[in-house]
Amino acid sequence: MEDWALIRRLAAEGIPKARIAERLGISRTTVIKAVASNDPPRYERTAVATSFVTIEPRVRELLAEFPDMPASVLAERVNWAGSESWFRENVRRLRPSYRRIDPADRLSWAPGDAAQCDLWFPPCRVPLEDGSSRLLPVLVITLAHSRFMLARMIPSRTTPDLLLGTWELLSELGHVPRRLIWDNEGGIGRRGRLAEGVASFTGTLATTLVQLPPNDPESKGITERRNGFFETSFLPGRTFASPSDFNAQLTRWLEIANARVVRTIKAAPTELLAADTAAMLALPPTPLHLGFRSRVKLPRDYYVRVDTNDYSVDPRAIGRLVDVSADLTRVRVRSGGRLLAEHARRWVHGVTVSDPAHVEAAAVLRRAFQAPPSATTGDDLTRDLADYDRAFGLVGEG
Repeated sequence: MEDWALIRRLAAEGIPKARIAERLGISRTTVIKAVASNDPPRYERTAVATSFVTIEPRVRELLAEFPDMPASVLAERVNWAGSESWFRENVRRLRPSYRRIDPADRLSWAPGDAAQCDLWFPPCRVPLEDGSSRLLPVLVITLAHSRFMLARMIPSRTTPDLLLGTWELLSELGHVPRRLIWDNEGGIGRRGRLAEGVASFTGTLATTLVQLPPNDPESKGITERRNGFFETSFLPGRTFASPSDFNAQLTRWLEIANARVVRTIKAAPTELLAADTAAMLALPPTPLHLGFRSRVKLPRDYYVRVDTNDYSVDPRAIGRLVDVSADLTRVRVRSGGRLLAEHARRWVHGVTVSDPAHVEAAAVLRRAFQAPPSATTGDDLTRDLADYDRAFGLVGEG
């Protein structure tokens, strides 16, 4: 390259080509080619057919149908027996031509239009009633227009707990967004099919539940980013004594976080909240009947099950149909409108919760059942045999 540059410089100074060839010790033909070339000379290998050429059409067919098929699987399908790295290099060259393009639009959110819903799993274990600790989900609702955040830790990701948590957060807000946007969360529904109870819940609220298709993170990106914000701004340096302590700390922190200016909207969520809620729907006039609900026949062991835990019931109701209901904090059992049992709901799994009064009542009933029946005595139950003779008209017969 240095000789090429020197030849062109000398030729530009008007030095004859023969003099340049003599000075550099090269042929005049080389000087003529260097002066005529606009690019420096470089070695180019003559293209020859490689072993990949013979299987390339088959590889292209597979990539056209399965753009993301791994190179190792492709090699197996086409019976490649050569160099693995050479095959991967060629697949890497071909793959961009077959990958489908998924452009992301810029989304705009009108006041009152939508709230993005998601579950956040804090990477910290929260102590429970029995001394154990678990990773528990936090239901997060972010208003798309104002970016106002609502969040609460819930016992599980089951449908009843998700609907209860949503109702409590919307009751705290005092309004209902016109759309609730979810991804394919199992407790809400998957593949376009809503879980049991979700349709009646959204129908009562008069809102629309939107289930996002797979591979559409932008449509729920606001609340996804808030989850990361929680982990970097809320969690560091905090410890929690219980789920209720977690929720208390989170509520206090959200009051501060919602007053901070959001860079993308250049305003604090609290400043835009009034306009956002003004365009929303009103809450239903009466509270919704949500949570775990079932009607069962109380068995001999006088316990009912709610979310993997067993709770005791007044044993005098054994054999009767009882109505079991549970929200995020309490478990209640009724029969004919009469309250038979009430317990604090346990967030730990697989425990038995007993009321001492129920255990004592069961012991009394058990002793009464096991005691032998007492013989009945008394003159009022003793009859003279002559009474039977008179009853059957046998008196006076010889």
